[in-house]
Amino acid sequence: MERALSALAICSDKIRRRRPVQVRAVATQACRIADNGGEFVSRVAARTGIRLSVIAAQEEAKLSVAGCMNLLDRNTEAALVVDVGGGSTELSWVDLKASRADGASIGAWVSIPAGVVTLAERFPEGDTPSAVWFQSMVDHIKAQIEAYADAERFRPLFAEGKAHLIGTSGAITSLAGLHLGLRRYERSRVDGLWLTADDCDAAADRLIAMGPEGRASEPCIGPDRADLVLAGAAILRAVQDSWPCPRVRVADRGLREGILLSMMAESAGGQRRRRRRRPRSTADAQPVTAAPAE
Repeated sequence: MERALSALAICSDKIRRRRPVQVRAVATQACRIADNGGEFVSRVAARTGIRLSVIAAQEEAKLSVAGCMNLLDRNTEAALVVDVGGGSTELSWVDLKASRADGASIGAWVSIPAGVVTLAERFPEGDTPSAVWFQSMVDHIKAQIEAYADAERFRPLFAEGKAHLIGTSGAITSLAGLHLGLRRYERSRVDGLWLTADDCDAAADRLIAMGPEGRASEPCIGPDRADLVLAGAAILRAVQDSWPCPRVRVADRGLREGILLSMMAESAGGQRRRRRRRPRSTADAQPVTAAPAE
């Protein structure tokens, strides 16, 4: 909580300097499930002036999909957007046949109460052989995904190769950076990158073989994410095992961009409503006729 407050204090300073017209700040799974989530939100407001709104899992999934809209392959018929967070993972099945160019039709969604932080805490890396430890995380997530049946109508599209995955999270972008062999992270090369299922498996296997010290030395991972990146890789593999698909697109975007787009849409809608409500002048309301000259 103290680390988050310190980071938000920096954000608050930047907000004050830039004087934005509107600010929206949201909190997700950690504040949804924590007994003291409300206390934390109050402390943030008192210390930084930032007013966090705790959004529901469904809204989180919807905003993440909105943020990834222009990465959806419109030549396919469905997509599964996988948003891996710290405390939860949102899965959203998008019906691309029913979606408009400016919006996505989410046919099914589920929030799995496990993210990279909670999964790494539940399965700490210890003396267990790394491959066994990794597979235990995969199996744990698979059991939760496969317990959800509402998306089964999309199953034939995945079986016929008419669907693809989109993965959005720091862990998945780190996998992409490892795959590309980047010496420093480059968003322009990672965002929108297509990986095959084999590419994802190969990157995860490399991470397992590296061990904690090797992962910590990777420039796209670092010591703070050395355990979290494999938890993210385990979540992605669980999704790919449960919903086999040859391609996954990497997204260095998601919830934040979805919030921005929703604010833009609300602003544009408000302007249209104000224009419709604006009273017409007398000159607009009545025809003007010329009086005869005297």
